[in-house]
Amino acid sequence: MKNVVALVRELAEPKIRERNLELWDAEFKKEGADYYLRLYINRPDGNVGIEDCEALDRYLGPLLDEADPIPQSYCLEVTSPGADRELTRPAHFAYYEGWPVNVKLYRPDETGRREIAGILKEATDRELTLTTEEGQTRTFTKKDIAAVHAIDLWEDEDAEAEQTDT
Repeated sequence: MKNVVALVRELAEPKIRERNLELWDAEFKKEGADYYLRLYINRPDGNVGIEDCEALDRYLGPLLDEADPIPQSYCLEVTSPGADRELTRPAHFAYYEGWPVNVKLYRPDETGRREIAGILKEATDRELTLTTEEGQTRTFTKKDIAAVHAIDLWEDEDAEAEQTDT
């Protein structure tokens, strides 16, 4: 039997694409006494707005209720993955090649750091390679990586703009 996320992906992805959106990720988890089905959507041609999330929530709710892929009650949340989105799937890593990411390690590296930022050069099913801010090429095995997040460049640009405005 397929797991809940796989079933939901199968049902929801075509409907999401119909609205010129893409399903970035999905998760089904228990938090406290409640279950949550979270669908993270992306707009390939720009930013996802609250209107996109609300409309898709209203659109997918009845579809999921009818198909009933989840036996227990749950809360459906449709949201943007955010600017600092976590990269979890091969397509995410391919999309972000050449862009800045932050790698969080389970254990500190040889320099004592648990977080390393840099430009993502390559990601395979076993390794991730990036060029750090210092110009070093670093390769990490996936088993050593706790998480990889995109870095929001707008923060840096906003800070630079504020400095030049004063």
